[in-house]
Amino acid sequence: QVQLVESGGGLVQPGGSLRLSCATSGSIFSINAMGWYRQVPGKQRELVADITSTGSTNYVDSVRGRFTISRDNAKNTVYLQMNSLQPEDTAVYYCYVNVNLGIRVIDTGREYWGQGTQVTVSS
Repeated sequence: QVQLVESGGGLVQPGGSLRLSCATSGSIFSINAMGWYRQVPGKQRELVADITSTGSTNYVDSVRGRFTISRDNAKNTVYLQMNSLQPEDTAVYYCYVNVNLGIRVIDTGREYWGQGTQVTVSS
């Protein structure tokens, strides 16, 4: 079973910073992409940023230049450094991973989600 444990959310003033972490554990053969989504009530979950196994990154336009995604492959952990936070960044942030549980086709490309962590940007 694959588990994701998120940490690092909280309350911060506009212009402040937070760092989210998401540690993956379980019987994983390899990890493909890792990333972060966010969701506010009444809206669809949106991709914030993701990172491939080779380190290629992708950001939604609204966070590019303020957020940085990174991963530590030795620790199976993905991070999201969030700087210059604004009230519109307030949301529940979810990490996800796309993993291979084995070498069989049926075991590849499995997706798992974290439980979500609240980020609130307010003065």
